Amino acid sequence: MRTTTPPRHHPHDDAPDTAEAFRTLAQLPPGPRRDALRDEIVEAWLPMADRIAGRFRSRGESSEDLRQVAALGLVKAVDRYDPERGNAFESYAVPTVTGEIKRHFRDHMWTLHVPRRIQDLRNRVRFAVQDLQSGSGRTPTVAEIAAHADLSEDDVKAGLEALESFTALSLDAELPGGEDGYSLGDVLGAPDPALDTVVDRESVKHRLAALPERDRAILYMRFFGDMTQSRIAEQLGISQMHVSRLISRCCDRLREQVLRDAG
Repeated sequence: MRTTTPPRHHPHDDAPDTAEAFRTLAQLPPGPRRDALRDEIVEAWLPMADRIAGRFRSRGESSEDLRQVAALGLVKAVDRYDPERGNAFESYAVPTVTGEIKRHFRDHMWTLHVPRRIQDLRNRVRFAVQDLQSGSGRTPTVAEIAAHADLSEDDVKAGLEALESFTALSLDAELPGGEDGYSLGDVLGAPDPALDTVVDRESVKHRLAALPERDRAILYMRFFGDMTQSRIAEQLGISQMHVSRLISRCCDRLREQVLRDAG
């Protein structure tokens, strides 16, 4: 008498028993037969993909678009799933489909322009994390992701940050843990106009040192001692007009020299 093996229990009604189909798919060479079996597996698991897509309703995308994105993630999961690893397909497919939907939101709903390089790093890191998690069941380390994705650890860290950073925080948002009403905008710095003065002083310092002693003394008394031209003239025993001409000549010479140095 022939007996049949009862179907295995699934936590969801839309999880079909396709274990044998996956084992067959892994052994088939590319061709029409393999493509047909692949399509059958995808169709069998589409209800699960639709269920996952339903979790992302009311986020600015139509249900039909979300279902299409989820179906794309399902196809990727079917193509990448390795039954020899011993994990159920569902445990691999759910994060893969979910990740595809989240990627869709990140790619189409960035509030700021993100460089293409960072988007590419995010995708490579995401796929590496999915592959490593499906094999070990734990969150991989930065070093493991870097080795799997052939990236540097710094690139992996940039990709991980981008995974969760596709929305901008308002400058009016209150600081975390704060109860004093301060917002993020209150702690941002602003350009310091004194910095320009520092640059100008450093640029002219060695040129001032090269001036004749009397010219240096006149500039010091005028701009550092805050003396009037008439007081300078009285102290040096020359006319105020002469002091004015000397100041103008020195300033013009210094300006010309500094601009020439900068060029």
